[in-house]
Amino acid sequence: MTVREPVPDSAREGAGIGADLGLSAERLREMRQGIESLIDPFGMVAPLAHAHGAWGLHPMEFAELAMRFATDLAALQLNVGARLLGREAPDAVRPQPDDQRFSDPVWSNELGWNLLKQWYLFSTRHVQDALYQTPGLSPRERRRAAFWWRNWLNAVAPTNFLLTNPVAVRKAIETRGDSLRRGFEIFLDDVRAGTVRMTEPEDFQVGGNLATTAGAVVFRNRLLELIHYAPVADRVRPTPVVIVTPWINKFYVLDLEPQKSLVRYLLQEGFDVYITSWKNPGAELAEAGFDDYLTQGVDEAVRVARAQSGAAQVHAVGYCIGGTLLAVYMAWLARRFPDAAAMPVAHWSLLATLVDFQSPGDIEVFIDEGSVRWLSHVMRARGYLEGREMATTFRLLRSNSLIWHYVVHGWLYGERPASHDVLYWNMDTTRMPYRMHEFYLREMYLRNGLVKPNALTIAGEPIDLVRIHSPLYQVATEDDHIAPWRQTFRLNSWVTGRKRFVLSSSGHILGIVNPPVTPPKRRFRVAPAHRGQGADAWHATALEHDGSWWEDWRDWLAERCG
Repeated sequence: MTVREPVPDSAREGAGIGADLGLSAERLREMRQGIESLIDPFGMVAPLAHAHGAWGLHPMEFAELAMRFATDLAALQLNVGARLLGREAPDAVRPQPDDQRFSDPVWSNELGWNLLKQWYLFSTRHVQDALYQTPGLSPRERRRAAFWWRNWLNAVAPTNFLLTNPVAVRKAIETRGDSLRRGFEIFLDDVRAGTVRMTEPEDFQVGGNLATTAGAVVFRNRLLELIHYAPVADRVRPTPVVIVTPWINKFYVLDLEPQKSLVRYLLQEGFDVYITSWKNPGAELAEAGFDDYLTQGVDEAVRVARAQSGAAQVHAVGYCIGGTLLAVYMAWLARRFPDAAAMPVAHWSLLATLVDFQSPGDIEVFIDEGSVRWLSHVMRARGYLEGREMATTFRLLRSNSLIWHYVVHGWLYGERPASHDVLYWNMDTTRMPYRMHEFYLREMYLRNGLVKPNALTIAGEPIDLVRIHSPLYQVATEDDHIAPWRQTFRLNSWVTGRKRFVLSSSGHILGIVNPPVTPPKRRFRVAPAHRGQGADAWHATALEHDGSWWEDWRDWLAERCG
């Protein structure tokens, strides 16, 4: 008697409809993945379905979850009962310190609204806890499921609807409906703009009240313009500072209103400053790649700055994705200039920059093989990724503060958004060329190739961060959801040479756009960083200072720029 071997699933695939159509099992898998990415491009549905199924397969764990839910629900009911009897009782469920949705006293002082608030917060937290504790899911699936549930729960918060928002009802009564009329006008303006606006675009003009530091374009090619700022100090340091800005947004984030301008601050301290202003690409630049951004972008900027200033070397600064490109450039230069004295860049600084993408923060929920494949299809058809789509992605990472806050205050309260230069800059989006952005997503986020020695070859040179020996000044921010500071710190395990690491308070933008003021608004920690040192070990030894890291950076630069 012969025992038949079981037929592999892949063979069954090929032997069925695939065989009839002449398709291989591999081709069928690719087609299925393509269909999945079209139906669910950002992987919203699958993790939620997996979480639902996982609890059904673990009845004991589900019973424990139900017991915790029942215990907390009983505590909430006792709290409500005490309030019904007229007793003073602190809320059983309180908003997080940064949650301003329920800050109005009516949510605490009036029983009905207080019960609605507590029930919403109670339900939200138990759903989130259940998703994070789901057995059998990978950490990545847990984060993704929790992210999409959190966004849905944020969307259905009682504060977002007129009849369940007591503040909106009160304003409508007090203004005899005028707040609703104004809110409807703001709603229509947002519809016409195609986005929920965070500030009034008419309040700002680049070159009018933003980006007013005097300068001139000294070089232009198909990818960028290089701006050289006019000196303002009596004496100018001989080593120029070349700033590589991110091409996801406009260059003037470092030259906003005069009192917030990092460029103006450097000029006042005697530095010679150049900055990149990247082309906002259309379909004509669809094939521009990462190699082009290095050779025709940052390398040209450094070459022109050296030629204009007469300096043999420059100090290079990279911000966000501009810093990622600068790190690649430094490794690229290290291959071409084994002698450090001959390097065009003598030393460098990175601001809120990811180089190791192992744990890139909340943005990870949008990036997997399926979503990158779908985005690549969209970008290939257009030639670029629309900037507004990228901006929406980042706003979803903080939907309460960056979306629903403006919906509530605008549409329900009838309040025009306040003038805010950073938010205007954030709305002033740019596009990303297809080939460059696909490479960036796939090679950095999916494969984390930059920290793998010689895994990437850029402009003819294998990239190895260990070859970088130039002194580095690195700045990260505590509340950065785009470049988490512990992840940015991992660069110190790769590059050699002396390194100074700074951790500023606030987030990805305001932690960098952080001018010195009196009294100080923010603080920072600073200490040397070493290879093999962990982020928390560094944090335990770093000294904390009130004020802005700009002054510490100025002193560090002054020692090196002459």
